[in-house]
Amino acid sequence: MENTNQAPEILEELIKKAQEINFEMGTDYLVGELLQTLVTSKPNGHFLELGTGMGLSTTWIYEGMDEQSKLVSIDNDPKLMDIVTRVFEAETRIEFITTDGGSWIRDQKGAKFDLIFADAWPGKYSDLDRTLELLNPGGFYVIDDMLPQPNWPKGHDLKVDQLMQDLKSKVGFKMTVMNWSTGVVILTKTK
Repeated sequence: MENTNQAPEILEELIKKAQEINFEMGTDYLVGELLQTLVTSKPNGHFLELGTGMGLSTTWIYEGMDEQSKLVSIDNDPKLMDIVTRVFEAETRIEFITTDGGSWIRDQKGAKFDLIFADAWPGKYSDLDRTLELLNPGGFYVIDDMLPQPNWPKGHDLKVDQLMQDLKSKVGFKMTVMNWSTGVVILTKTK
């Protein structure tokens, strides 16, 4: 079966820039397409990306947004954020924040999101409960890289196992585990 969504035009520019600086932690196209589809299901949505990286997931999320939607994208690497913000400099629906994700999560008062893509340590392996509190009812919490990856440090599999146990124990969420792409987990907030 073929991919059905055409890759966003801006994606090639970001991939080229990632190669220029030897950035190798990109988003799988399948995960990108899934993010685009989920975002499209939330018109006038408010989205959060934890771990901007080179903006590859940002691009897919952006492609799924309608004109009234907003995206907040957070990363702690100023070099990467400088590159990505230049590519998206004319886009007013995306707010890029260069800061520690964990501190940002803990500082939120009343912010709510329709989709959170946690592609960094904060929001995934730390500050998980607080991150899940930021979801609207019916909102999606999405993580990837849950299947073994070649860039995992020694012992990371134990952290993944613990995270999966934590996610399975969450009350007020429905969980789907997909042994597909890099390993994707989606939680949907039910109340």
